[in-house]
Amino acid sequence: MFKARYKEMGGELKVVKLNRCIRVNTKKITANELKARLEKKRVVLEKVPFLKNSFYVKSSKFNLVSCPEYLLGLFYIQEAASQVPVEIMKPKGLVLDACAAPGGKTSQLSEYCDVVAVENKGERLSVLENNLERLGVDNCIAYLMDFRAVSKKFNYILLDAPCSGNFMLENNWLRKNNLRRVEERSELQKELIGHAISLLNKDGVLVYSTCSLEPEEDEFVIQYALDHFDVKLEKIECIGDDGLTNIFGKKLDKNMRFCKRFWPHKTNTIGFFIARLRKC
Repeated sequence: MFKARYKEMGGELKVVKLNRCIRVNTKKITANELKARLEKKRVVLEKVPFLKNSFYVKSSKFNLVSCPEYLLGLFYIQEAASQVPVEIMKPKGLVLDACAAPGGKTSQLSEYCDVVAVENKGERLSVLENNLERLGVDNCIAYLMDFRAVSKKFNYILLDAPCSGNFMLENNWLRKNNLRRVEERSELQKELIGHAISLLNKDGVLVYSTCSLEPEEDEFVIQYALDHFDVKLEKIECIGDDGLTNIFGKKLDKNMRFCKRFWPHKTNTIGFFIARLRKC
């Protein structure tokens, strides 16, 4: 099923080998300083060309999570595609991270501005808090609550929505997923994006992302937002294919091309989708 769908979408079901990616914690160290420290330990690094402060780990003779640099919070292990939403948002002042755990994007946001982070599961909140402590993040407050209960207004919101994932994340992903599960996720995502937009101040920015390749969780959710709320899509400058404007018999908003979708065999990342919306 997925192979045929992806072909129609202009993509391909092709598993690629990914290098581990680390993001420099610039609150504690510069990219050049961290690179020098790790290279002294014979870690071979390669700059990620589409990110500001990240490296692919080409080889290492030890587990990076056991080294002092990791324990001191000088870097965070974070897949390359998942770092793009924060970089294309460029928030100022205060930002809401709506579905925050495990904390990669939360800590990345904290390098730009103050952060309010929300997580609805206790065990995941603990992971988030541990990561923020290790990284020395002191400009974030985290709450254990359902994002849909948040009522404060924001100028910037990151909604990295719960999704069905993609075939790069689990060996058995193709066996455990089906269209019904995708559509169930889509309904939740529409609810979440609707609430996120209601929390935006006028002219506020919402960045929506998923690690799903399914249009039902990506372009169709954005189309729902465009149809039901006073928002507009903004063009994203980053790697990836343009968003789909006509798929599975549905003609979508022409500006859906402003979104970006990452096909693993093209971007050498996990599958990913990003959209940037502004409230009118």
